[in-house]
Amino acid sequence: MIWSPLSELPMVGRSPVYVLTLFAFVGLNFAVVYSENFGMFLAFRFLTGFIGSPALATGGASMADIWSPRARDYMIVIWGTFAIAAPVLGPMVGGFASSAQDWTWTIWQLIWVSGFAAVLLFFLLPETYGPNILYRRARRIRHLSQNSDFCSEAELELRQIPPTDILFEALVRPFQLCFLEPIVLVMNVYISLVYGILYIWFEAFPIVFEEIHGFNPGQSGMSFLGIITGTVLFAIPGYFTWKYFYQSKRIGDDGSITPEYELPPACVGSICLPVSLFWFGWTGNFGSVHWIAPIAAAGLFSVGGCLIFNPIFCYLAHAYPRYAASVLAGNDFMRSSFGAGFPLFAAAMFHNLGVGWACTLLGCLTCLFVPFPFVLYWRGRQLRLSSKFARHDI
Repeated sequence: MIWSPLSELPMVGRSPVYVLTLFAFVGLNFAVVYSENFGMFLAFRFLTGFIGSPALATGGASMADIWSPRARDYMIVIWGTFAIAAPVLGPMVGGFASSAQDWTWTIWQLIWVSGFAAVLLFFLLPETYGPNILYRRARRIRHLSQNSDFCSEAELELRQIPPTDILFEALVRPFQLCFLEPIVLVMNVYISLVYGILYIWFEAFPIVFEEIHGFNPGQSGMSFLGIITGTVLFAIPGYFTWKYFYQSKRIGDDGSITPEYELPPACVGSICLPVSLFWFGWTGNFGSVHWIAPIAAAGLFSVGGCLIFNPIFCYLAHAYPRYAASVLAGNDFMRSSFGAGFPLFAAAMFHNLGVGWACTLLGCLTCLFVPFPFVLYWRGRQLRLSSKFARHDI
């Protein structure tokens, strides 16, 4: 909510935010490894999440910078898929690492991967934000020509606004969009619920597969492959097929598309979610049911989650193109809050209610949100026209 909106300032841009925060993220993880007590561990884990958040919050905006409207959605889908796949791969890899050594090895793996990515970004990542590219080009021309009259369009706009107002708008706008913009608020809450349930399953899987089926931690981590399989083999190919054969017919000659045409897959995904939760709960509740049944249910959950995540990401990027980084930062803030909060009560909920009734409760919650993608598909344009932030030209 702080770093990503700063990337929309012409004098800052995307690259410095990515590179500086990623190097800080790597450094702070060393402090996590060498934490001497639980309080120190929590403090540095908070700082790593706070500093490392721009990669998730700003990625969609970078895709919008780089790709044409026709290709943009495909790139956002690929980027968004990693937002689901990475938390799933973590327990699988970390389960074997912690079994072989101790918990610090899970952080060492994170340091290795993040450090390698930081070096790559430092040397190879170009700036993608158009206003920043033009800002730096104008500054270079002024320096070479010794003519102070050269300036970019963004500079002309900024000269009319006090610096304090610019900073205030950059820091406050994400919260304003997140909590006061009806479309953004509803979609953020929906995605956050799905993300929270995904993180609840990090507590549910050990209960189902270790306590009920007798798996060890490494084998329990492998059960998350059901989620990855559902995403890679079914959700992404199906989504791309729909976009190529059906949605492409609605794209204008200039590459623009009405944002609401992004939402039909989300309508399908909203139905898959409760079905998968009921299926997982009542097959995972009994040791007599083969373990493949709850894994298959998890695969259906990933299909539903992917068909909700990606269309909504694309919808928000198309509906709020000028404020994409701020909108996606608010989305990241809310879903990360749900992802952090839900596991705190997950173990108690599953032990007290049982796996079946706990998943039934979650499934009923997702049922409440089933109408929203349908309503937004049919009435979203009227809502956009009443907003001062959303685009009105399509």
